[in-house]
Amino acid sequence: MKVAGRPMRTIWLAEDGRTVEIIDQTRLPHELVVLRLASAADAARAIRDMQVRGAPLIGAAAAYGVALAMAEDPSEKGLDRAVESLAATRPTAVNLRWALDGMRRHLSELSAEQRFAAAIARAGEIAEEDVAINRAIGEHGLRLIEDAHRRKGRRGTVQILTHCNAGWLATVDWGTALAPVYRAYDARIPVHVWVDETRPRNQGASLTAWELGQHGVPHTVIADNAGGHLMRHGEVDLCITGTDRTSASGDVANKIGTYLKALAAADNAIPFYVALPSPTIDWDIEDGGAIPIEQRDPREVTHIAGWTEAGERVEVRLTPADSPAANYAFDVTPARLVTALITERGVCPASREGLLRLFPERRRHAA
Repeated sequence: MKVAGRPMRTIWLAEDGRTVEIIDQTRLPHELVVLRLASAADAARAIRDMQVRGAPLIGAAAAYGVALAMAEDPSEKGLDRAVESLAATRPTAVNLRWALDGMRRHLSELSAEQRFAAAIARAGEIAEEDVAINRAIGEHGLRLIEDAHRRKGRRGTVQILTHCNAGWLATVDWGTALAPVYRAYDARIPVHVWVDETRPRNQGASLTAWELGQHGVPHTVIADNAGGHLMRHGEVDLCITGTDRTSASGDVANKIGTYLKALAAADNAIPFYVALPSPTIDWDIEDGGAIPIEQRDPREVTHIAGWTEAGERVEVRLTPADSPAANYAFDVTPARLVTALITERGVCPASREGLLRLFPERRRHAA
């Protein structure tokens, strides 16, 4: 996607061929900072501290983290240590485990001397696969936006509400929930995006708004609790969110607050779509209630960071000093509230049979 008119990705192999560069997303929207990762520890810290975030990007960053580990210690013990360290960074996003398991399988039969080059190459392939998957999600989701435009008689703007950040900053490129929006905008369909601020880390207000603005997509940032009001007053045509993990039955775990938006959409008969790459599907979990929910540092709730008019970054406390806080990072939206899932293979009902129709090779696994 575009930043100041030029194409850019979230993660890439540096020119030296031995280090990895990322956009430090904790510095957005006020600073565009490129950070260099030189070790597996750097990669783990970047994932844990959300310098990279979003399930697909976490997977790609973890794959590159394994590659960086192989430059340090390509032994079997070194591989095990890297996978264990990276796996502990973020528990909810299934792409993390998917990427790590894939890297382990790929490297396990190679000699120590072969592992670094093979790991760098495979991590690059995972990144390219993510781009292709998300481009396809954009194509399939575009049809839903085209349908909404037709229902409006091709007059007026298609109003889309999204929660958290599921744009290209959450992937290597294109994004999941926002990929259809970018395809529609580039196809000259009039669209406008309502951007939930997404407390407590404000990924919507800081990241979604930034990337939509960079690409030129009309948007408006709203308080998290404004979505239901907009839906009741006919200001939302459809909702699209991403997901960090999807159960085999179509339940989706996404950033905290997604469930409430799905409830409001259902109450107002507004389509609620979830866009997901297939590595986000956890075929081992049937009930979304079994998805582990990450609990993050309460300080993310009690404090907030921002920039002064003078350009200084400051952090301030929002709550009484003696008030405890809980920071549940995700919630689970049951499949019954999801109108459809948008995958790289097409759109399907949020159900076991819907997913298996698109991914029939998983029928044996599901049985």
